[in-house]
Amino acid sequence: MAIRTCLDLGRPLIVPVSLTKSPPRNCKFSVQSCSLSSNQSHKQLVVEVKEKLGRDYHSLPVGKNGRDDEEMILWFLKDRRFSVEEAVSKLNKAIKWREEFRVSELSEESVKSIVDTGKAYVHDSLDVYGKPVLIVVASKHFPSEHDPVENEKLCVFLIEKALGKLVAGKEQILGIFDLRGFSTKNADLTYLTFLFDVFYYYYPKRLGQVLFVEAPFIFKPIWQVAKPLLRSNASLVRFCSVETVRKEYFTEETLPASFREKTL
Repeated sequence: MAIRTCLDLGRPLIVPVSLTKSPPRNCKFSVQSCSLSSNQSHKQLVVEVKEKLGRDYHSLPVGKNGRDDEEMILWFLKDRRFSVEEAVSKLNKAIKWREEFRVSELSEESVKSIVDTGKAYVHDSLDVYGKPVLIVVASKHFPSEHDPVENEKLCVFLIEKALGKLVAGKEQILGIFDLRGFSTKNADLTYLTFLFDVFYYYYPKRLGQVLFVEAPFIFKPIWQVAKPLLRSNASLVRFCSVETVRKEYFTEETLPASFREKTL
């Protein structure tokens, strides 16, 4: 009786064909078309920035990391959310800084004296996420003894070296501050601020994460002062243990030698 009633009322027992019909064949191209359109738009913005840099800042150098470096322009556009004016302004400052700092002249030999302190280095292996790794050993940093200019050169040289190890599909690096053995004589707010400023202004969004490993109690007040100065980069910082570094960021084969030792 129930079935008969339903039929009498004209209620279909089968879902209408129109509701189960496959989407039009050309729908599958919509995402691809959108992606192509977006890429074309980005290319147009790159050209616009390049032309504006050439017109307004024609004295800037050209070539790799120069005013016509389209890869660099695109990266700064992404950082500035594709605002042409903001990208041009930030690129102008970054390219001038690279020229004044003589970044292209930095080499292993030019920073050898400060490299030999062992205070910072680029790890030979990538982390488990495919990121190059820049390690700072805070207990070997002595601001009262080391030339601050040499420290800055080492910092930039190692950033360039780490970025040179990027593999296809990867765009960021991992920074590790090994704070074991840190004391007040190693404290250097100026250097820490310089490091994060370099990433913020000249290597935007190249720093994927920063690990502060085994931070002692005396480091906490320094961090409270430094944190506001680091702007958005402060959100990249993670305080963690040596065990976390071992388990979450490296394999047994790629783990840095200093992290193989047991924490005292």
